[in-house]
Amino acid sequence: MKNDKNVAIPRATAKRLSLYYRIFKRFNRENIEKASSKEIAEAIGIDSATVRRDFSYFGELGRRGFGYDVKKLMDFFAEILNDNSITNVMLVGVGNMGRALLHYRFHERNKMKIVMAFEADDNPAVGTVDQNVPIHPISQIEEKIKEANAQTAILTVPSSAAQSVADSLVKAGVKGILSFSPVNLSVPKDVVVQYVDLTSELQTLLYFMRKG
Repeated sequence: MKNDKNVAIPRATAKRLSLYYRIFKRFNRENIEKASSKEIAEAIGIDSATVRRDFSYFGELGRRGFGYDVKKLMDFFAEILNDNSITNVMLVGVGNMGRALLHYRFHERNKMKIVMAFEADDNPAVGTVDQNVPIHPISQIEEKIKEANAQTAILTVPSSAAQSVADSLVKAGVKGILSFSPVNLSVPKDVVVQYVDLTSELQTLLYFMRKG
C-alpha cells in the first residue's frame, strides 16, 4: 500500500480525508472487516466514483470486487492525518467561541490537545486555568509558544486583531492556523491557513433550504 503523505491531491479530496478516517474508525468499532466504495460513499453522503477517485491518489488501497480492508485503511488514514501521536494546539482568543473550543474534548475524539490559550493582557481570564489549560497574556505569545513544542494554532480573535496575532504566530514558528476570524490572513507560503466562517455556512444552508 502506497503511503506518501506528501502526495499532491486536490483540495476537495484533502478535505474528505478526515471523513474517511472517521468512517473507517466507526466501521472498525462495529466489527466490519470489509467495506465497498458504495458503503463508504453512503456513509459519507457522496457517490462511490468520488471515493474510488479519492483513493486512487494513494495507489492501490483495495482490490476490485473485494472491497477495502477496514483496519488497514483506518491505520492508513491515521498515519496520513498524523493521528498516531498527540498534536499540541494553541488557542488564541478566549471569548464565547474560544471557551466552547476549550470545553470540546478534542483528545477524546482524535489525538489533538489544546495545551495553552491566550487573551488580551488586561482580560480577567489571564492567569486562570480552564479545563486544565493555562490562559496567558497575548503579549507573551511568542515566548510561550516556543516553549509548547506546537506548530498549530486556533484563532478566535476579532477581525481587527487577526492579522497582527497571525504575524506573531508565524514569528513564533506556527505552521498551521485554523481561523474563525472572517478576514483573509497574509502569511508566508509555508504556513497553511484554514478558515471557518460560521455565518457564511449558515447563509449557504438557508439559501439551499429556500431553493429546495
